[in-house]
Amino acid sequence: MEHIDELDAAILAELQSDARQTNRGVAAAVGVSPTTALDRTRALRRRGIIRGALLDVDLAKAGRPVQALISVRVRPPSRRTIEAFRDWVSALPDVLGVFVVSGDDDFVIHVAVPDNDSLYAFVIDRLTQRSEISNVRTTVVYEHLRNRKVQVPPRRG
Repeated sequence: MEHIDELDAAILAELQSDARQTNRGVAAAVGVSPTTALDRTRALRRRGIIRGALLDVDLAKAGRPVQALISVRVRPPSRRTIEAFRDWVSALPDVLGVFVVSGDDDFVIHVAVPDNDSLYAFVIDRLTQRSEISNVRTTVVYEHLRNRKVQVPPRRG
């Protein structure tokens, strides 16, 4: 686990609130010089703690207002079967995210599609046509709220 001190945590919190703000803005918000803020931000990137910045797209305005979580069980439950399905499904254009999980299901797939007919086609025409699929359960998402600020507590030591 990477060491994160209080300044690193403050910089991460500030960048999560607006990743496009200037380095001077970050420095002022956390109370350090712009040089210090830049050096620390670069170090966080170099250490792989900051992996990039994401664009937040309004899916409804982009023509994909229907979201669903699709739970999938595959058989046989082998590494080869799981990894092959994971790689295939994560490359599909309607897929926003894939979670490999434990429990009754092997995957939870987050999709966004134009309408209910498209969701039905995704499940019936794409997923259930695969021979390794043994069970599919679809849950329509009414509202998706995201925590945009993950708190990273500093570690002392």
